[in-house]
Amino acid sequence: MYQVTPIPAFDDNYIWMLHNSNSKQAVVVDPGDASVVVTALEKQGKTLSAILITHHHSDHTGGVDALVEQYKVPVYGPHNCNYQGITVPLKDADKIAIMGTEFVIKAVPGHTLDHICYFNNHSQQPQIFCGDTLFLAGCGRLFEGSMPQMLAAMEYFKTLPDETQVYCAHEYSLSNLAFAKAVEPNNLQLREAITRCKLLRENNQPTLPSSLAVERLINPFLRCEQQSVIDSAISINKANINSPLEVFTVLRNWKNNF
Repeated sequence: MYQVTPIPAFDDNYIWMLHNSNSKQAVVVDPGDASVVVTALEKQGKTLSAILITHHHSDHTGGVDALVEQYKVPVYGPHNCNYQGITVPLKDADKIAIMGTEFVIKAVPGHTLDHICYFNNHSQQPQIFCGDTLFLAGCGRLFEGSMPQMLAAMEYFKTLPDETQVYCAHEYSLSNLAFAKAVEPNNLQLREAITRCKLLRENNQPTLPSSLAVERLINPFLRCEQQSVIDSAISINKANINSPLEVFTVLRNWKNNF
């Protein structure tokens, strides 16, 4: 099984590097910045063998062209991607082999219409590289997709095993946790997560990956059927709410202005 190393980029991005001690090959996910990837590869004594893209935003694709020019590697990404550098286009339910491991592709439009995730259902440590769709205690903004699409993505994440490690692309955890606490002020697991994440950030450590087991307990966007979350949504909406989609919509609009 490979290791996953975060490569910080820009103000709060993470580029994930997959590598292991038995090979000089490495794969990166969403390289918005080529220079930090090259530095990390050289530090680890690795060479790039592939690039995985979750969606077209420039902070996820901005370094791809330079990396391809230097390393001549395939670029996996959405078949409907607005970024033109994809060489291996992927659709929902496609399977690819990366670092000796099978990944299943899941289309999760919402943040963007082309967004996909890469799910590795390894028996001991499943992992999902989910870009800007699921975050620790949060979910992505809707730039192109619809509320039903993003809620469908959340429902997909809820089907994954508890032990699934969640590798999202931004260090948004503390702001997301502050919002989650506003939604569920009496959630004890949230308080524990806030304490843990604050300590990590004070020591300049990533709060990621999270896990699906933790997210089920603290992420309001995965908890739209919980009464405490419904009550908060009703309080904000100042009207009755009749479905998880209405709860999700209230929460996402609330978070946009939080």
